[in-house]
Amino acid sequence: MPRDSFLHGVVVLAALALSAGTAAGARVDEARPLMGTVVEISAEGADATAARDAIEAAYREMGRLSDMMNHYDPASVVSAINDAAGARAVRVPPELMEVLAMARRVSERSAGAFDVTVGSLRGWRFRSGDTRLPAPEEIAAQLPRVGYRKLRLDRAAGTAFLAERGMRIDLGGIAKVYILHSGLRALERRGVARAMVNGGGDVLASGSPGARPWRIGVRDPRAPQQLIGVLEIERGFVVSSGDYERYFVKDGVRYHHILDPRTGYPSAGPRGVTLVAQDMEAVNGLSVAIMVLGRDRGMRLVTATPGLDALIVDRDGSLWMSPGFAARLRAAP
Repeated sequence: MPRDSFLHGVVVLAALALSAGTAAGARVDEARPLMGTVVEISAEGADATAARDAIEAAYREMGRLSDMMNHYDPASVVSAINDAAGARAVRVPPELMEVLAMARRVSERSAGAFDVTVGSLRGWRFRSGDTRLPAPEEIAAQLPRVGYRKLRLDRAAGTAFLAERGMRIDLGGIAKVYILHSGLRALERRGVARAMVNGGGDVLASGSPGARPWRIGVRDPRAPQQLIGVLEIERGFVVSSGDYERYFVKDGVRYHHILDPRTGYPSAGPRGVTLVAQDMEAVNGLSVAIMVLGRDRGMRLVTATPGLDALIVDRDGSLWMSPGFAARLRAAP
């Protein structure tokens, strides 16, 4: 398994960055493999050399955090937490503590529909050509280990502890956006005023108020080669989850990689969810939670979250958009 492919459980799908032309100054575009996907950066500045230096700094920071949070790497801090499950607490860096605390808050907001301890369900694979199913007895044995409250965080001591042996955390549903945001902040610290970071479909953008917006195409989960439309944002987050990027069909049944922590099986909710907000906390992890909760509870969660707009494509193919999302959406080219 490649060392950066720790994002088991993250959908790499929904937004395709579309060119918005060039602004005053130089624009530099770069794409590199990271976190099991391709991370693209577009940075605009007065000087191309300075923009390239900023991009290098952003990739270094994202790579550092990816290594820290990669549960496939036995040397990572996340692997250390998993190895010590049921035995001892592990000291964690501040960045990882921040991600774990964010995961706890999303779990509480979603009544456990999002849960990083879903990594305890170890029988699912979703690898190309691999259609093996875990045995029902295996799922039944591992399911009691899933429970976000059993991940105990001690901020004062700077430690994380999994309460039971055999438990594992998988940060696939929440680490990527945090890491991409750290890359965007690295660009901003080096004077890049307008930038976009696209990590396999999760898009983060920065720009001055009133500046030309970035244009982001939103895929249709019912026909992934087509676009539902194009979003225009000056800055903020566009984050998606869906059931059509990592899946297999066996005996006529479609199995996808977003697992329901309550059942141990793939979620039976919407086909796809796309969220838009200015604030990372409003979107990160929530698209996965809505995939588990279903459309109606997902709609209520969206409307209860200030500053959050959403598109939910339900299992029957019907669409629900918040008024803000509908106002942002433009026809696809």
